[in-house]
Amino acid sequence: MLGAVGELMSHSVEDPRACDYLAARLASLEYRVMTGVSTDELQAMLERGWRRLGPFYFRPACAGCLECVSLRIPVASFAPSRSQRRALRRVRRMRLEVARPRVDGPRLALYARCHAMREERRGWAPAALDAHDYWTQFAYPHPAVRELSLHDGDRLVAVSLCDVTERAWSAVYSFYDPDLARLSPGVANVMLCVELARQHGIPHVYLGYRVLGCASMRYKASFRPHELLVGRPGADDHPAWVAAP
Repeated sequence: MLGAVGELMSHSVEDPRACDYLAARLASLEYRVMTGVSTDELQAMLERGWRRLGPFYFRPACAGCLECVSLRIPVASFAPSRSQRRALRRVRRMRLEVARPRVDGPRLALYARCHAMREERRGWAPAALDAHDYWTQFAYPHPAVRELSLHDGDRLVAVSLCDVTERAWSAVYSFYDPDLARLSPGVANVMLCVELARQHGIPHVYLGYRVLGCASMRYKASFRPHELLVGRPGADDHPAWVAAP
């Protein structure tokens, strides 16, 4: 049961807009702006399909569409494919750091390079971030937030922002040097999250939303076995997660 969470500053549901993932569909998000959310409260929200970005908490609220389905990996039974294991091996030579996120020139530059690549290859809309925007989205103080960074020698080449609670490791957002694209850094990031969750005794890795009709969101289903959240449980509902077929 999820009772009062932190301090609610605002609560809204977007007006329908063009969907970012599925052509000819309309989408809207339910938003909460909150402060003082504990790790236990965040964990309960993750279990009910919510995601966090800075002080903003959101989940789909699209009328008549349930294509965005929350997906999590059960760490104990996860069985990576050969290609997934290979992606992890490719980054083993790099230095991994796990720390609180920070804002600096290398991170801003790396984000800009990666986003420009995604704009070109995936048709993403431009989304420039200055230091304040980066701090608000990725480095906003929260007891659960962690940054995974990969370094090739002294050069920062990949960053992954995560939320970590007692029972949940949530992969929030990642970006990387476009020169690493051939190494499948997105897959390697998920593998690192699973590995770290296993080391800390955390049973589930949350990957956000699977959207089968969208290539950039469909890949999450390749991590097997995985579980899917049924519907959009409310605060007083027990969340039901089922094994994917």
